[in-house]
Amino acid sequence: MEHTVLYPLRFEPIYQYRLWGGRRLADLLSAPMPNGPIGEAWVLSDREDHASIVDNGPLKGQTIGQLMAEFPVQMMGRLLRRFRRFPLLLKFLDAHEMLSVQVHPGYPADQPLPEGEKEKTEAWVVIDAGKESRIYAGLKPGTTPDILRQSIANGTLADHLAFFTPEPGDSVFIPAGTVHALGGDVVVFEIQQNSDMTFRLYDWGHVDTKTGKPRALQVDQALGCIDFVDGAAGLVKPVVEAATSGRELVFDCEAFRLWRLRSQLPFPVGAADVPRVLVCVEGAGQIDHDGATYAIERGEVWLLPAVLGICHFRPSDVVNLLEIACPAG
Repeated sequence: MEHTVLYPLRFEPIYQYRLWGGRRLADLLSAPMPNGPIGEAWVLSDREDHASIVDNGPLKGQTIGQLMAEFPVQMMGRLLRRFRRFPLLLKFLDAHEMLSVQVHPGYPADQPLPEGEKEKTEAWVVIDAGKESRIYAGLKPGTTPDILRQSIANGTLADHLAFFTPEPGDSVFIPAGTVHALGGDVVVFEIQQNSDMTFRLYDWGHVDTKTGKPRALQVDQALGCIDFVDGAAGLVKPVVEAATSGRELVFDCEAFRLWRLRSQLPFPVGAADVPRVLVCVEGAGQIDHDGATYAIERGEVWLLPAVLGICHFRPSDVVNLLEIACPAG
């Protein structure tokens, strides 16, 4: 294996049952979905409990964790010393009903976290939404811990949350410590730090049909994580970087960077000595690398290992492609 030459890697989606989920990810992803409400498809995950598996080429069947162990330099390049596992967790979400009102820990965390977990900043790119869709991001001015506790007890928490009706293409930044939720038939792509820590404040009266019981809340832990100073998070205005390829910088923070490219003309993707991830939101095309071509379809996620450097993408028609960089990459 040590002499294997890496290439653009496609991964199988990992579907996740969620009581608030729906069936709309079947329209976005080609992999068959299990029965029941599916709220999440984890499309790139370097976690022991849910490890992404390569779905193409000689390395088919290998997990991303195995590749990180077997080809650390080829996979991560100059970022190798910073990361022992791939630092991002990527998902598609189908929020048919409302997610719980929740918050993720920041750094430093106010309470101990399980081994291997850390702070979690995330962001959403809206794929589809309707008139009843809602995104909650941040608190209204003047909201205090005591107000939140009282509103949780009397069922009025939503009155203290900033919200808006999303539209396809909207970009939403959710830094660690931000109270948030979404739902009402909204489909988003989610990028986040590789952490699975979530504290629920409120769950809209949901009852899990698998258990017949409400899901647990973690009010004290959540209140200890909330940033009461910065107020509402929310919509981000992308910055145009290249008009010819429609390349715009959507998110740029310490945890990740994400560009959106909309074009029917060929354009470069990837970068020297760092990994990049491509997510096809609309359209299709192919990645050209080292004389070979790799067809990419709507809903697919591809990892370009660091050793590949700059590749080229040739759209079949107009394509909407997300390109993602790891921290400092």
